Amino acid sequence: MYWFYAITGVALVFSLVRSKEKTLKALMASYRRLVNILPAFMVMLVLVSLVLFLIPEEVISYYLGVENKFAAVLTASFLGSVTLMPGFIAYPLAGILLTKGVSYMVLSAFTTTLMMVGVLTYPIEKQYFGSRVTVMRNAISLLIALIIAVITGFFFGEVFC
Repeated sequence: MYWFYAITGVALVFSLVRSKEKTLKALMASYRRLVNILPAFMVMLVLVSLVLFLIPEEVISYYLGVENKFAAVLTASFLGSVTLMPGFIAYPLAGILLTKGVSYMVLSAFTTTLMMVGVLTYPIEKQYFGSRVTVMRNAISLLIALIIAVITGFFFGEVFC
């Protein structure tokens, strides 16, 4: 992770050497965008933290580990779509759920929708892309996530076509 910071630092120094004026202008523009988006982002983080605190891990694994894998995939897709968490939390959580008996297909649906579909991020996306593009992106991402889940289930022998 630290090498990302190092690369970013080197790139920033290179940019400053090339054009100090443009670099400072870009840094100010990015700072203003951060300040504009920070309140909405903080609200999302608080809401997600509350949801994850209120719903124990056992409840999640119970609903995602049901015998009807397609119902579990739909449940996982819904949960992934309305949850917001970074990958460094999502993937270890998927590992824990795997040890509790949740299938690969269900975990695939959960993690893919978690990363690709953003119900909670809709207000922010709408500001930048508009409602139509945001809804289309989320719908297409959900469809792709479901296809990926079925393919994952096929490769792990959980779905027989």
